[in-house]
Amino acid sequence: MKKRLLWLILIVLIVAVYLYPVPKKDALDLYTGTDKTLINGLAAFRKQPTSTINTQGYDWTYLVLGKGPKTILFLHGMTGGYDFWWQQMNALSRDYRVISVTYPPVDNLPSLGNGIVAILDKEKVDTTAIVGSSLGGYLTQYLAATYPNRVTKAVFGNTFPNNDSLKEKNGTKVAVATWLPEWLVMGGLRQNLLDVVIPASENNPLAGAQLLENTYGRMSKAQFLARYYCVVDKFHPIDSKQTAIPLLILESDNDPLVPADLRMKLKQYYTTAQVHTFHQKGHFPYLNGPAEYNAVLTAFLSK
Repeated sequence: MKKRLLWLILIVLIVAVYLYPVPKKDALDLYTGTDKTLINGLAAFRKQPTSTINTQGYDWTYLVLGKGPKTILFLHGMTGGYDFWWQQMNALSRDYRVISVTYPPVDNLPSLGNGIVAILDKEKVDTTAIVGSSLGGYLTQYLAATYPNRVTKAVFGNTFPNNDSLKEKNGTKVAVATWLPEWLVMGGLRQNLLDVVIPASENNPLAGAQLLENTYGRMSKAQFLARYYCVVDKFHPIDSKQTAIPLLILESDNDPLVPADLRMKLKQYYTTAQVHTFHQKGHFPYLNGPAEYNAVLTAFLSK
């Protein structure tokens, strides 16, 4: 009887540890800057009503702003959401219709692509320019290759081409993370952001607040792992010399998440693309360098 009770207590403790909830913190609480203008701008942006579509078995959240004659679709990376693009959407919605999406936990590029196309169809968008960063830049490459008639221009931001190195580097970690409790996975991601990603982003308080917030409950473990599987999903890219789609590659010279060899391979494949390199802006230049980022986007998209 005592043995059974001890086993029961042990099982309860293990379940309790595994199901311990991820602590919740908002970007407003995580913001360390003295000037509150930016974080208040994010808070105001989030008050705008989002839309939802159910497709691929999930609810997809997205935001549409502006009424311009041309559309820009923004696609975020592994650690992101629709509101990561708020500074670009506010600036460009004066002249364009802008759309930004948060990915549900779909774990392959075709499902991500089908969800994106379903949103465009719902909003009656036949063609669009696409601006993607990191995973979003990889997804943009996939969309340009799979739906070329729907893409007017494509921006590959802080991203990578088809490769095996990211899977080789992270495959074991992800396999282990699959079995770890959510709070532990998010804690590990949070530490990497604090140690590596945020310092490379100039320790920018807005970037820090938005990135860390995703590890405090705004993004689930299921979403994070599914996005990783999309990052390592392979596809057949467009012929960079034959495509009529104007291309722009955006990169940072100190990007801690996209190695220099992958940045080089991206440029070597898309030889017709324009290239703009941000200096010391890290992996999220659209968050901590919005003025330069918006200027480069505006110049490319307005041509």
